Amino acid sequence: MLKTRIPPPFYGLVVALAMYAAHRYLPIPIDPAVASWGWLLSLPGVALIAWAGVTFRRAHTTINPTVPSRASRLVTHGPFRFTRNPMYLGFALTLTGWALWLDNWVSLLGIPLFVVVVTVLQIAPEERALQDRFGEEYASYRQRVNRWFGSIRIAFPGQSSERR
Repeated sequence: MLKTRIPPPFYGLVVALAMYAAHRYLPIPIDPAVASWGWLLSLPGVALIAWAGVTFRRAHTTINPTVPSRASRLVTHGPFRFTRNPMYLGFALTLTGWALWLDNWVSLLGIPLFVVVVTVLQIAPEERALQDRFGEEYASYRQRVNRWFGSIRIAFPGQSSERR
């Protein structure tokens, strides 16, 4: 059973606020020319979140990751062909754009912070719940599609070397 009841956008909001605090109180500029384009990186992030949301709706299954027991089917099409977590990847891209827009090197530390927090507190429990709910179908999906994207693998101590 999923142990977290905190909606994942909350993690993104907290990290975004921490990034803003770093911008305000630890100003270490990146480059104004790069910063002015930060919003452009956020657009694919927002689009990926929206695409995943629409894909869930069209599959007639829950979009709420804190209640995987309501999932009526395992969604493996749309953006889920490329990443098991398109919404979290979208949040990470949006936060990256935010950090660049803030024009602050320290704010960039929010991206790995978000990835670690959401992986440990949300994705890992979610994956256990999906494995319990969908069994071999989910195990097969995990073998085909990475947790984040492409061949990038993020593993934590004590986890096996299978696709993350």
